[in-house]
Amino acid sequence: MSDVVATGVPELEEIHGPSAVGGGGRRFFELLWLVATNDFKKSYFGTILGYLWSLVRPLILFGVLLFVFTRIIRIGGVPHYAVFILFNIVLFTFFQEATMNAVTSVVGREGIMRKTQFPRLVAPLATVMTSLLNLGTNLVVVLGFLLAFGVYPMWTWLFFPLVLAALAVFTTAAAMILATLYVRYRDVAIIWGVAAASLIYATPVIYPLSFVQTNAGMKYVHILMLNPLTPIFVQAQHWIIDPSYFPGAPSAAGGWVYLLPAMAIYIGVCAFAVWKFNRDAPFVAEQL
Repeated sequence: MSDVVATGVPELEEIHGPSAVGGGGRRFFELLWLVATNDFKKSYFGTILGYLWSLVRPLILFGVLLFVFTRIIRIGGVPHYAVFILFNIVLFTFFQEATMNAVTSVVGREGIMRKTQFPRLVAPLATVMTSLLNLGTNLVVVLGFLLAFGVYPMWTWLFFPLVLAALAVFTTAAAMILATLYVRYRDVAIIWGVAAASLIYATPVIYPLSFVQTNAGMKYVHILMLNPLTPIFVQAQHWIIDPSYFPGAPSAAGGWVYLLPAMAIYIGVCAFAVWKFNRDAPFVAEQL
């Protein structure tokens, strides 16, 4: 019998501090759904159009870009260019919106973040889930445009969940990193605002990758392929819009070997996000 038991003093139990998940899986997911849906409702509370704004915003940007790139700059020869732009904008808006909102997600919930048992990971994940809800409504509009412009369902559409999952995972990783960095470095909001706006030009959103190859050469295609978002968007265009015109990511890159850097960056960002958030989660309240 140990000395602790012999003396009648109860053995002390280790008390865990605040963590990224904490409180059990069921509680975590219930809190996540509650916060995400509340944020989604608050986004349009008091507005005249309400939830319709989630549809109107990408349509406005779509109209502007379509006019610029068909009447002024004139990117020609791309089949279904109108739905090409709309489809890409909707996907990119999800990434941009989720990551931008995630920057201040932890600091913006300072009150509940000071509560020991509140799972820290709920904050950035809720912003991603809220943006996913917006994306779901936007994809309904995209489907209507696809059918209206003569893009009919193909068996390759069955692979779209894979593209969406890859985009959602990378978006979540970026959101986790940005949320923890902003707690210490408030410059992150400004820096990421510029970076997120610039990424739309470093990703084939308003132009196909074949346009870059024709006008600038494969060297610049390989540079764009370093962006982990590029293979995701290229593969989405291949599976959803026109497989005969838009090649898959391996073909567009010139072979699987040219996708390896993007894959390494993708995995590295995800791994770093998990490590950093788990490391910083217990100390968030102290740094706020």
